[in-house]
Amino acid sequence: MLGPSAHKDTFTRDRLPPVDQQPVFQLEGFEYPDYINAAVELTDKMVERGFGDNIALIGNGRKRTYKELADWTNRIARALQEDYGIEPGNRVLIRSANNPAMVACWLAATKAGAVVVNTMPMLRAGELSQIVDKAEIKLAMCDLRLMEEMELCLEQNDHLTKIVSFDGTANFAGELDKVALSKPVQFDAVKTGRDDVCLLGFTSGTTGQPKATMHFHRDLLIIADAYAKEVLDVQPTDVFVGSPPLAFTFGLGGLAIFPLRFGATATLLETAGPKQLIEIIETYKATISFTAPTAYRAMMAAMEEGADLSSLRIAVSAGETLPAPVFEQWKSKTGIPMLDGIGATEMLHIFISNHLEDAKPATTGRVIKGYSAKVVDEEMKEVPRGTVGKLAVRGPTGCRYMQDDRQQKYVRDGWNLTGDAFYQDEKGYFHFAARADDMIITSGYNVAGPEVEAALLSSPEVSECAVIGVPDEDRGQIVEAHVVLVEDHPQDAEVIKRLQDYVKSTIAPYKYPRSLKLVDSLPKTATGKIQRFRLKEQPVEDKSGELI
Repeated sequence: MLGPSAHKDTFTRDRLPPVDQQPVFQLEGFEYPDYINAAVELTDKMVERGFGDNIALIGNGRKRTYKELADWTNRIARALQEDYGIEPGNRVLIRSANNPAMVACWLAATKAGAVVVNTMPMLRAGELSQIVDKAEIKLAMCDLRLMEEMELCLEQNDHLTKIVSFDGTANFAGELDKVALSKPVQFDAVKTGRDDVCLLGFTSGTTGQPKATMHFHRDLLIIADAYAKEVLDVQPTDVFVGSPPLAFTFGLGGLAIFPLRFGATATLLETAGPKQLIEIIETYKATISFTAPTAYRAMMAAMEEGADLSSLRIAVSAGETLPAPVFEQWKSKTGIPMLDGIGATEMLHIFISNHLEDAKPATTGRVIKGYSAKVVDEEMKEVPRGTVGKLAVRGPTGCRYMQDDRQQKYVRDGWNLTGDAFYQDEKGYFHFAARADDMIITSGYNVAGPEVEAALLSSPEVSECAVIGVPDEDRGQIVEAHVVLVEDHPQDAEVIKRLQDYVKSTIAPYKYPRSLKLVDSLPKTATGKIQRFRLKEQPVEDKSGELI
């Protein structure tokens, strides 16, 4: 039963999935008032609690206290309401990179009762238009530096009527900045319902049509009060750093919601490669990091050159599978374990995670407070421990696709099916096998690419690798590995044979890569995540000189 709503525009509430298609929500321990505004809880309430002088955000060369952030967001919220006609329930798109201005715009729109859609800077007009159409967005708040594609979207879209610019560099040169600066710092935030939608997280589907996941005000607080409190044990003295984009719910949680919920500090980087992350860690003594295993490997290499990462107390691994060798190397060099976990846009954030006190390599960890999980077969029956099946989870957050038939596939019998293949060991730890639709089936055997990658990475000859399945007439698919060797290592047929034999001796022989390509680099996102789909889409030059 949904609680009361403050939305005048009922677009999102009207498009929630039918009750019988929604997951079972386990809300015990996560009780909030009927009316609560998540953005107020993260700003004005923090000032009331005595955190006003604490540093909330660091970015673009400036530090901002909680009081400054509260005032800044109140001014923008007032401008949105008074000058741009935003009413509770209206959808608002925000387009920028990881910077304080984007966080301020998101918080301000949420205070005004809007439903926010955060988007990536690299999206083109056509992709933006898909989002605008699905959410029927009238107003976009856009970084001055990213206006071109947004304006093209405006030209080709019937729903979007206004783009208001803001200055992502925080020099206040945008239209919104100038209007907001003329406003008082007081704002009577909309008293939204805890069950009012406040965020739409868009995620790509296999058909190419984006899905919109719907998240309530209470959901934003739950992920902090569950994962961040239990696993990270966030303190006001903590400083967060990371590479996930704010446009992803993972980045929004790790680099905005979590620090702001506990009076800590978030550092924001528009370019967040290993070099930039190290600079922030050294300069601001960052204590909690969120990035991909690839970046952590680069950080370890930098430590050999004198980089000082000693301030870190928690390293959260995200974006791709954490190989056991990387876990072991990191713990050996830093003295702290790397915390792997699994989350999903549909679930908003992480629901299974390792913990500092009992983190284990090659495991995803245990369910966190409020969540339940099991491994099931096609009939939704729980499989024996040690058997690979589909991961099913439920808890205080869950999948609500906005008016989308795919809801019935993601949610079955009240459980969220994440699309991941897992098994659970006798001690209750969950182990990732592969994306359920990415399992490599070769000659009737199921092979998990991450397991083959971990075997290859344990070889001293291998720097990086990515494993995919490729079509084969005889076997249906074969395992194919794309391998980057350590620097200055000879690239020839002998090393290929040696690595294939090494995998055979490390894991079950049928899992070895029958095709092994030596490459100079792997395709990656700007945040360092390996793009395995690109290896499937286009030929990769093999540096061995041999036909594999």
